[in-house]
Amino acid sequence: MSKFRFTIKFLALAIVMFASVSIAQAQASRTWVSGVGDDANPCSRTAPCKTFAGAISKTAACGEIDALDPGGYGAVTITKSITIDGTGTFASILASLVTGITVNAASTDVITIRGISINGFCNGLRAMNILQAKTVNVEDCVMFRFAGPGILVNESSDLALNIRNTVIRDNTGDGLDLTTSSGTVKFSISNCSFNGNANGIHAKQRTQGTVDNSVMVNNTTNGAFSDAATAGTVAIIRIWNSQMSNNGANGVRAGIGGNAGTPVIQIAQSQLNNNTGAGALNQAGAILETFGNNSMIGNGNNTCGGGVACNNVGPGQ
Repeated sequence: MSKFRFTIKFLALAIVMFASVSIAQAQASRTWVSGVGDDANPCSRTAPCKTFAGAISKTAACGEIDALDPGGYGAVTITKSITIDGTGTFASILASLVTGITVNAASTDVITIRGISINGFCNGLRAMNILQAKTVNVEDCVMFRFAGPGILVNESSDLALNIRNTVIRDNTGDGLDLTTSSGTVKFSISNCSFNGNANGIHAKQRTQGTVDNSVMVNNTTNGAFSDAATAGTVAIIRIWNSQMSNNGANGVRAGIGGNAGTPVIQIAQSQLNNNTGAGALNQAGAILETFGNNSMIGNGNNTCGGGVACNNVGPGQ
């Protein structure tokens, strides 16, 4: 009897191990999606899946999902290191009433989103919601017409966010809304446009980063807004060779009344022109430095607004 029980236990263990190996082998390092695919397929080059959500479960961690042709590939939640690439095709997500891409991975995971158009259909929640990851890279994307922000970062630990060659426009919320309850969000933005949002870029507590060769224009309020609400925290935006013009409030704004933390904005070799409010608005407790080499003309206020001095500000510099 004991020999029989041992045999049964051995067979059960073997079945579990075989099933685990089969699942691991079923996940490919590269999978494919197509507008005419089927999520019942293995997501191979010759038998692609239909959606990003269908392909992600069949893609190994650190693997890649590639789009073969134009298609609407649906919203997706990412829980592991992965690359989703639509380069060379019209790969898109139509995110009506939902979030286009949710990132809720491990704090050691790296996610890259490349070459994707994400359309909020005027009622989508947000293009991206980043809850946790080590690094998120957004490259060559367009995100537009959401009822909320374009990208919302609401981390609880450290994050590196790198955005390159991307347009975030015409969203009811902020183009980029950044905060974390602990740790630090470090962001790098290069060759991007934030147009027609609430604030173009809104850096809140425990965030710091750089913006270069980018455009923040025609937003409802500010082109860039540094806002550290919690005592002992900072929100830092360093802007280089960029344009903050034609915004409904200010080109840039450092702080709001009652900021308990330290909001910081530094600007060099940039244009802050034709904003309804100030080209650069500094408020008590904030730090605003413009280095005197910017163009500041045609604004409602061409000097430092808010009644608090800025370092090195001068119109037409």
